[in-house]
Order: sequence, then structure tokens, then C-alpha cells
Amino acid sequence: MPEEIQNKLIEEELKSSYVDYSMSVITARALPDIRDGLKPVHRRILYSMHEMGLMNNKPFVKSARIVGDCFKYHPHGDAAIYDSLVRMAQDFSLRYTLVHGHGNFGSIEFPDQPAQMRYTEAKLSKIAEELLKDLDKDTVDFVPNFDNAFKEPTLLPSAFPNLLANGSSGIAVGMATNIPPHNINEIINTTIAYIENKDITIDEMMNYFKGPDFPTGGLIIGNIGIKNAYRTGRGKLTVRAKSKIENQKITILEIPYQVNKTLLIEGIVELVNNKTVEGISDIRDESDREGMSLVIEIKKNFNPETVLNQLYKHSQLQNTFGIIILALENNQPKVFNLKETISSYVVHRKNVVTRRTQFELKKAEDRLHILGGLLICLKNIDAIVALIKKSNDPNVAKQGLMNNYELTEIQAQAILDLKLQRLTSLEQNKINQEHNELVDLVKELKDILSKESRIYKIIKDELMEIKNRFGDDRRTEIIAGDSEEDLTEEDFVNEEDVVVTITNAGYIKQTPLEEYRQQKRGGKGIVATTTKEEDIVSHLFITNNHNTLLFFTNKGRVHWLKVYKVPEASRYSKGKAIINLLNLTDEKINAVLPVAKFEDNLHLLFATKNGVLKKTELKYYARPRQGGIDAITLRDNDELVQVRLTPGNLDMILATKNGLALRFNEKDVNPVGRNATGVRGIRLGSGDEVIGLEVGLKAGTLLTVTENGFGKRTSVDEYRFTRRGGKGVINIQTSDRNGNVVGIKTVKDSDEIMLISKNGVIIRVPVSDISVIGRNTQGVRIMRIEEKDNVKAIARVIADASNGNNGSNNGNIPKK
Repeated sequence: MPEEIQNKLIEEELKSSYVDYSMSVITARALPDIRDGLKPVHRRILYSMHEMGLMNNKPFVKSARIVGDCFKYHPHGDAAIYDSLVRMAQDFSLRYTLVHGHGNFGSIEFPDQPAQMRYTEAKLSKIAEELLKDLDKDTVDFVPNFDNAFKEPTLLPSAFPNLLANGSSGIAVGMATNIPPHNINEIINTTIAYIENKDITIDEMMNYFKGPDFPTGGLIIGNIGIKNAYRTGRGKLTVRAKSKIENQKITILEIPYQVNKTLLIEGIVELVNNKTVEGISDIRDESDREGMSLVIEIKKNFNPETVLNQLYKHSQLQNTFGIIILALENNQPKVFNLKETISSYVVHRKNVVTRRTQFELKKAEDRLHILGGLLICLKNIDAIVALIKKSNDPNVAKQGLMNNYELTEIQAQAILDLKLQRLTSLEQNKINQEHNELVDLVKELKDILSKESRIYKIIKDELMEIKNRFGDDRRTEIIAGDSEEDLTEEDFVNEEDVVVTITNAGYIKQTPLEEYRQQKRGGKGIVATTTKEEDIVSHLFITNNHNTLLFFTNKGRVHWLKVYKVPEASRYSKGKAIINLLNLTDEKINAVLPVAKFEDNLHLLFATKNGVLKKTELKYYARPRQGGIDAITLRDNDELVQVRLTPGNLDMILATKNGLALRFNEKDVNPVGRNATGVRGIRLGSGDEVIGLEVGLKAGTLLTVTENGFGKRTSVDEYRFTRRGGKGVINIQTSDRNGNVVGIKTVKDSDEIMLISKNGVIIRVPVSDISVIGRNTQGVRIMRIEEKDNVKAIARVIADASNGNNGSNNGNIPKK
């Protein structure tokens, strides 16, 4: 009779069928068991090899034969079985390989391209045998296979925590697992620590359990992700290649886990071709049997560390490993933390040791029972022999033995099966000795079963034996740093000296210093920037692109910006509007200061147009805020002219546009708070204003430049030392030929200076070309100025100076 047709809503049928399918994938294919750490396919492969007798000390067998035999347990296709077999044999996939492979099982270059199963051979590895050990002692449950033709184990005894040792990954329906491999020494030490103290915390366990240990080595950045993963079962790790830098070469020694080396090289080549990463001239794979060696040649003008950081950001030399410790417990998926994972394993091993002990006890008691009958037989051997001889058949003899000597049927049968050679004196002694040994063994086994502490001791002893046999050193190094914040944007910028120009209309740009060639004094210069007719260049300085720019506005506020964030442009470009880079509100940039480090022993020295000075510790300006902060309190329509970095005890010179200068020590200016006004620095005449401030006068000469391109150097000794608040002395003649003073610099013969005009023309000349003459003079021509043009700013290129703050003042930078 055909089955009766049932009416059912299609959504209910789909829901029911999908749930059945989902649970099948979750429990029977994709997720490992928390106890032995194996998915069904891996467990079935190992069990099939065990049944075939493919122990480590036996000959290899064709992989195709193993796959075929495994079919009776795993009916999901030969490809699924062979792929799993291959992975268990790859020393770059598993930390402790479970299959000993012979032939092409893939490589780190081509992990997914092993030879066909008919060409490869395999057998169990030594450590895999520890997973299968005692399988024949009723330590685990067996269930029928898919067609009820055979029995297979529901899990393996697993003498070590394989789930943590080799990890696992798989995608089920609506969930996924990704467990990294770990070092077996750390796993066993942590497990023993848990057995000895069940109340141990996860943080205490992590004193033993450092973190993942990948078979391919590499580096793990920081331990925040590790702690999160072991506390909650979920976390993210930043895994990085291990490398060394020598002679403009980056050598990659180890790559992150599960990265294909061939695809890695192809990805780097693509980055170079797309100019995403610059500075690489060649890539060579020099790997051999001794290890990996991927050599990346770096061009001369590029910093290898910066290029390496760029590769970390854009290539697979650094990637993120997401940890999800999801496994099956009683066929139910669950996310485990570290303590729960080890606890579940210890419960499993306790059950295995208990069942093994019960099996051995029953076996010993059964044998002891038989030996008891044999001993009775030996005591009454003549009578028993006579009884057997008189019996008509074995059944009569067996019944006679049971009735006359109170033997069980098993004992009576053992006597009937006894060979006559066992009646010799030597054999009788062996039977007595075996009986006594079994009595002691039964007593010992019962004692083990009665005391939980003895079971745990056995577990610890067996774990220590595994550690002594298979323990090895860590391959993956864990280095300091928070993986979420390991590399800043600055780490990806090639460090170099740049020229920064800012126009009066608020346009800014950076240009490589090398673009400005040196010229002789009196030259016309080269175009440095293009401006609108009504715009002029207001600031020019040379600095390192990793420094921080402090922008001081006409309202006495300060804003922050990294130099590398200043748009790079050619000499002919006007740049980008500062208002797009800084949060300015009706403000104008009046002073800019490059700072390398916000050191505690440094001060900011402010000079205003009206001759006011203020000194404040640099540390008060170390915390950038969106919108800026107050840097100085100004009054009477005053404006900032210049800001300098200083240790607080240097000689200084204030210069005015009408050609006066005042020299005194900055100790006369006491440090004050960030919002203070300051004190009088120089007394100004009518129509005069401060145009420059120089600190640290050991350079020997003071360079003064006027707006018509003239200038001179004068020994600082010619400026008499006074107190602050004076009128100063003549610095240079501000005649019609010279025009007003635009700037001053303390310089040495080995330095160079750069002048820029309001029309954007720059000249770079050596200081040695400028004469050293007296104060009350007009000077010589430094730059030939076109009609309707004039000098607006000067900068200094210092020879053999450090890149620290003292060498990073406005216009202070080492010469290349």
C-alpha cells in the first residue's frame, strides 16, 4: 500500500528539513568534539588506520587504500576524506601532525595541491597513537556506522588535549569555529595546574598558557586578544611575519599561519605595481630545506623599516586571526573559555581512566577466577584425573568437577582445557605466582577506583609522559604591544626631511627638500610655490615629516597636525587650504613650530608683535584637542610673531622690523601658565614691531635679512648683553635699498639658508657666501628680487644637527 499523502504547510516542512540538515552539519561534519578535539572525518580516518594496523613502526600503505577503508564509516566522498588525511600530514597546518605522510602532501607554497591519493602513502604518527591508546579497553562508547554493518567510536581516548594542541576550524550552519594550535608543554602544564587546583582562575592559568603556537612560527603582537579569547572564548590576534633587516634588505624568515607563500609574493608584487607600496626594487625566494628566506630588496632612498610597516599594513605579512573556541559538548555546540575547555578534557580523561581501570579489573578478576579453579585442580590432581578418565564425555566430566569440587562452569571448562604440560612442577609455580600477582593487582585496581585522587594522579603522570616524549619549544613569539593599536599611521610613512610652506591666504604644502638645489649668493632662485596675485608666502620651514606641527593663531590658540598629514605637492603647487586640515574658527595662523618630542625639560618661548615675551613648559601643549586650546592670552590687538623651543636658560635676541635688536638671557622671563599674558621683552619705538626671536647664540653670527633681498652676518659678540625691557641697539640699516627687516637667524659657516619671496620664489644658498660685517651696516645682496616682489620668510638648513627638539625649531633641520 502506498503511503498516505499528508497535508502540511510548506514553511513548516522547510523549517523542519533545514533544522535537520543544520544539526547534521553541526554535529556530524563541521565542529570538533570538546573532548578529543576531532571532527567525525578525522576521528574515522584515525580509527580506520588503527584498525588496519598502520602504526608508526609499520610500513606505509597507499592513501587510496586508507580512504577506501574509511568509506565504511564516512560516506561523504573520497575527496572529503583525502583532503582531511592530507591536512593531518602537513607540518605547516598542524602543530603536531597525526599522520606520517610519504610523498607529495602539499607545501607551504601550494598547500592545496597534494598528489593524487594513488601516489601518496601514509601511516599513523607516534603522537596519533596516543589518541588511540586503550581504545580496546572499553574506554569509549561505540555506535553502529551509517548502515549498521560496523561499529565506530563516538570519540577517541585522547591521552593529551588535542583540541588545544592542533586547533580546529570549520564552518557549520549559522556558526563557525576557529581554534588555533598551542604548544603541548604549555597545554599540559596548564592542565596539571587545573587538576591540582580546580578553583584556579583563567588569569592564573595564563601564567602557564602563554598563547597560540603556530606551526609556521611568526609573531603575535600583544596579548589583549589572547586574554579576551581565553576569558570569553572569542578574540582577535594580530599575527605578523618574522623578519630581519640588513643592508637595505628585508628577509622574511617566517610567515603567518595559513598564509600561502606563493600568493603572498604575488600580492606584494601587485602592491609594488600599483604603487601602493614604494621603495621595493626586487623580491627573491631563497627558501631551502633549512628554512624560509624571502628577500625583499629596498631602494637606497627608502627606509626599510617604513617599507616593512607598509607591507604589514597592505599584505599578508600581517593578518588577523579570529579565535572562536566553539566545540560540541554532548552533541550541543557551545563556546568555551580556557578553563571550560581544559575542564571538559579532564572530565573525559577521568572517565577514560576509570573505564580502563574497570576493564582491567574485570579482566584480572576473570583470570583470577580461572586460576582459583586451576589451583583446586592442582591440589586434587590425581582424583580429578581419575574422574575425567571415568567420565563418558566432556559434559559429564564438567558436571562431575562442578559437583565434587564446587567449581563454576568456567573453572571446570578451564580444567578440562588444561594441557598436561601445565602439571609440571615449574608450570605449577607459574600458576601460583600469577595468582598472587593478580590478587595484588585486583587490590590495587580497586583502590584506584575508590580514590579519585589516584585517578587524577594517573592522568597527571600520563600527561607528563606525553610532555617528556613530544614536548618542544615555542615557535611563535609573543611580543609587546596592543594588537588593536600596534602600528600607527606614522609607522607607514617613510621618514624624510621636507620643506613646508604656508601662504598668507592659508594654503599649506610639503615638498621634499631635495627638490631645492643649492645656488650661489645673488642668484634669482627657483619657483617654490604658485600663489594668487593677492596671496603671499608667510611661513617657510624645514622639518622631519614625523614631527608634530604646532600652529599658533592670531587669537593666541594652538592647533596640532602631524607633518606627514600635510598634503605633499610639487614646487609649482599652492597646496591645500589649512582650514580643511585644522578646526579653525575665524583665526589666522601667525606662527608654526615643528616639535619632535614633548619633553619635560623644554619650554615654549612666545614673542609677540608688541614686544611681549612669555615662557611656558612644553608639556602643557602635549595633548592635542579638536578645535585647539589657548596658548597665550593676548591684549591690545597684539599678535604672536614667533615661538621657540628652549631649555629655559639660553641667551636670546629680539629683533624689530626697523633694524633694532636686544640681547639678554631668557632667565629674565619666568615660566608661567598656559593662559598667562607674559612680560615686556623689548621697548618699541613708534611704528616698530618685533619680527624675530633667536635663542641659543653659540653659533657665532646673527644673520639678518631685509625685504629687498639684502642681508649680512654679524658676530653675536657685537650685541651687548643687557636686561629685558630695553630698546636695543642697531642691528642693520633699514635704508630704502634694504627695506625693513623680515627675519633673523643664528647661523654657522657650514649652514645653508633658504629665502622665499611673496611671489613664491625660493633660493637656497650657503651661509659662507654671506659676509660677516658690523652691526651698523647695510649688508650684501643675497637674493635678486623682481619688481613688485620682496622677501617674506627665511629658513635655515643646519649641518650635522640632531633630529631632536633642539634641532627642530622653526627652520632648524639637519642638512642631507
